[in-house]
Amino acid sequence: MNWKDIFTKPFYIIIIALFCCILWGSAFPVLKISYTELQLAPDDLVEKIALAGVRFFLASLLLFLLLVLVIKHPLRINKQQLLPLLLLGILQTTLQYFFFYIGLAHTSGMKGAILNSIGTFFVVILAHIFYKNDKLNWRKSLGLITGFSGILLINWGQGFSLNLSFLGEGFLILAGLSGAFGTILTKHLTKEIHPFLLTAWQMLLGSSLLLIIGLPRVNLTELTYTPTFLILLIYSAVLSALAFSLWNSLLKYSKAGEIAIYRFMIPVAGSILSVILLPEDHFSVKMIGALMLVSVGIVAVNKRAEEGQQYPNNP
Repeated sequence: MNWKDIFTKPFYIIIIALFCCILWGSAFPVLKISYTELQLAPDDLVEKIALAGVRFFLASLLLFLLLVLVIKHPLRINKQQLLPLLLLGILQTTLQYFFFYIGLAHTSGMKGAILNSIGTFFVVILAHIFYKNDKLNWRKSLGLITGFSGILLINWGQGFSLNLSFLGEGFLILAGLSGAFGTILTKHLTKEIHPFLLTAWQMLLGSSLLLIIGLPRVNLTELTYTPTFLILLIYSAVLSALAFSLWNSLLKYSKAGEIAIYRFMIPVAGSILSVILLPEDHFSVKMIGALMLVSVGIVAVNKRAEEGQQYPNNP
């Protein structure tokens, strides 16, 4: 089985997409524990931005090592590719996480989870605009409705209100929009660049900007570096390297508007893993309901008339 077969056959697409979502979902409890280990307060935004920079910088180094030692792929890019990769790094890493951390600090947990999923809507809409064979249809509409309903259900009762602010809800919407444009740009760039190499370079460039923003404003001597934190930092880097590179590989061969629906599984996985890893979180029947709704959406979007039909590569 060659590289393309792994990322084009429906069975493997489902497994890889769900694996990526579980990895991203695990970031919720892992980051929460990491902040506790570092003794960071909810409003320590600069420290969190710097930590995100370190996380993605380490992830890029891991991918470069993987490319050299395992995949045996050259790391070099040409001059024409550098500017698009810098733009991708700014969209997918710098701006997305800059807006996300600030926005999350200025809104409730429920609205944060809901608006964090808005990027999926943006991806589907942008795919409808940019790709002729990735148009919005009733299956995608059903997937969006059921997936979003699952996010609403699992977060219901966690401080929802109609109060809106630019630094809160506005920044979370900008984070989703930035990530969505990054997704479309990623799909375009993977036509010429290996997805793992693309991910490594965009993370390196994007994380460098986060470090430039965060590190000069952080007093590193005041932070508490416990063994647990260091282990979780390495895990965070590994999950970022794996999830983003595998997801970008799916984007190369799949329709962006279809696999985007899987991302509704991220907060559901995050909630379930939080119950397992965090003593203050408890199991709720809402989690099962949310999981079922998101699953219905995924099945609706990805059901094929002919069993085993492969996903075509978008033009």
